[in-house]
Amino acid sequence: MIPAHIAIAVLVIAYPIIVYFGLEFFEARLIAFALVAIALLRLFLSRRFDGLAARMPQANLVVAALLLVGVSAMAFNSPTLLQYYPVCMNVLMFTLFLVSLVRPPSIIEQIARITTPDLPEAGISYTRKVTMVWCAFFIVNGAIALYTVLGTNMAFWALYNSVISYSLMGILFAGEYAVRRAVQRSTARHQGAKGWF
Repeated sequence: MIPAHIAIAVLVIAYPIIVYFGLEFFEARLIAFALVAIALLRLFLSRRFDGLAARMPQANLVVAALLLVGVSAMAFNSPTLLQYYPVCMNVLMFTLFLVSLVRPPSIIEQIARITTPDLPEAGISYTRKVTMVWCAFFIVNGAIALYTVLGTNMAFWALYNSVISYSLMGILFAGEYAVRRAVQRSTARHQGAKGWF
């Protein structure tokens, strides 16, 4: 990953903190303009260097959410509209994961096949269930993100949508990994399928 990709990833993860402190010194319109510039740079780099982004459309959801929020906030010079980025991301991710369940392969299966192209049926079934779990997560996380916009102050919005939200995602990743290893061992004992991803 080139330095520009790392910088953009850090900016996206730190988005709530940047907005929270940025609004202390700058108008919402200026922050929104910077977000649109970051989104366009990410899009440019994706087109040039990211083979994965071309194969997996979720790589462009960050760009779509930043552009949607950035252009809207810039047009209305609205600090509140800047807060809708986490909500938009959760809605877009939920939609993408749900569509992949209706029209397989699921998103998690696509990711699994990067390292295990010959994913067995047990792996396919498991990845569908994990995709469903992530759909539920995006619904709950998106609802809380919306509540932080409408029902709390900017400080709590920044705290939840940065530290708390990403911590919950980390816990889900770790929990899924532990469950996956247990399922793999069980499958190997009963069917002889070893390490399907």
